[in-house]
Amino acid sequence: MTPLTSRRRAALAALLAGAVTVAAPAAPRVRAQDDDLVVDRPRHITPRTVQAIERGVRWLAQRQRRDGAWDEGGGMGSYPVAMTALAGMALLGHGDTPTRGKYAGNVRRAVTYLTDPRQASRTTGLITSRGTGEEGRSMYGHGFAMMFLAQALGDDGDPALQKRVIDVLHKGVELTGRAQSGRGGWLYTPDSGGDEGSVTVTQVQALRACRNAGMAVPVRIVRQAVGYIEASAQPDGGIAYQVGMTGSQPAITAAAVAVLYNAGQYDSPVARRCLEFCRQRIDVRAGGGGGFGHWFYTHLYLSQAYWQVGGQDWERYFPLVRDHLINTQGADGSWQGDGVGHVYGTAIAVTILTLPFEHVPLYMR
Repeated sequence: MTPLTSRRRAALAALLAGAVTVAAPAAPRVRAQDDDLVVDRPRHITPRTVQAIERGVRWLAQRQRRDGAWDEGGGMGSYPVAMTALAGMALLGHGDTPTRGKYAGNVRRAVTYLTDPRQASRTTGLITSRGTGEEGRSMYGHGFAMMFLAQALGDDGDPALQKRVIDVLHKGVELTGRAQSGRGGWLYTPDSGGDEGSVTVTQVQALRACRNAGMAVPVRIVRQAVGYIEASAQPDGGIAYQVGMTGSQPAITAAAVAVLYNAGQYDSPVARRCLEFCRQRIDVRAGGGGGFGHWFYTHLYLSQAYWQVGGQDWERYFPLVRDHLINTQGADGSWQGDGVGHVYGTAIAVTILTLPFEHVPLYMR
């Protein structure tokens, strides 16, 4: 692992002290223009990578509903809040904002949809699609939506919309705080009182995004969540599905590394052991990211972890995941992700491929 820079140590100190962190300067990036990306490419971003990104975001833009949402029929792909947030993150990764870039209109409609009172309750603070199957697993969409809205915040094109985003995020953070279990984690719905790993990492990442955007996030919530992840650690370095269970889950372990870094735990022994577990157990080229399923979910987080670590880990990993994604992209520009759907797969693939451009503050080194 590369050593912590003074900038990252300062950011960690600010986080734990309750201050708002300041993003590091961005790496060289591409700028969205009419048909292609203007090339000012970071290392390992080839012309084929740029083409794959462009085809992917074009596919997403063409599939957005008129109300600003994305979804697909059947299963978790039909969860519009979660799918809209993930697709929105992909467009932010491409370099678009609510007022700038080729797909500014798409980002703006996504923000408008997720801040609409029909999704973002002014009473409870929960962001979910009511009357759909998403309500049964609402904390996933709630976390993803907060993450996206926090990253879209700061664009000064529409003060009224910005105020609405801030109001939604304030209430959303409060809801997440109330929904935390006694052990420090979260489960599928805010009133469940339970917890498990995948929902927990979603909330931690959302809270970090909100904190970076200036929202007040109690430090104790993050610390308790970190404690939950650490209590789920297994003897082999992996992370179990839930505190008290045995058996490491590679996908959740990869997610745990990323969110421990999001929480400032760069030197955590648990994070180091999780990363070593991932090095040994997760192969980009194996079906399902190591033979265990959830390839796209796993690499959404593992790519972030390796990007933060940098050095040989990133140099080894990114060309493999880049070429895998380029070679598996559909003729129409989309990816089918983990059986969830093409919106899900395409959003995650674009997010992974655009990490080196550092357009998204949450993903910056």
